[in-house]
Amino acid sequence: MRRAYTNKKTGQIDDGLVRDVVDLVQTQSVPKKNGRLVGLGRRSWSAAPSSAPPPYVDPEVLTAQLKDKDDRISALETQMAAQQAGYETQKRLNEQMMEMMKRMYPNIQNP
Repeated sequence: MRRAYTNKKTGQIDDGLVRDVVDLVQTQSVPKKNGRLVGLGRRSWSAAPSSAPPPYVDPEVLTAQLKDKDDRISALETQMAAQQAGYETQKRLNEQMMEMMKRMYPNIQNP
């Protein structure tokens, strides 16, 4: 680790966290096994066995959760349809207003 993070020009470790870890390892004299430091932890992907079974989920709970999500999706779809209808109505009103303004003021040009 020291070799990987040492600045080649200055010979110092620039990253403060890495420097602290290297100092801790040196002062605590972490034991080595097969050329590796022991007791510094493992990567998260290698800590759990890959053949671990998935956690048990009660089918009734899963069914209730899916029904709740379906209900929320239906409510959101209804809300979106109502909003879309409102947008369409507002768009028609705006177009009617623009036509009326053009008839009232025919000499004004659009930008």
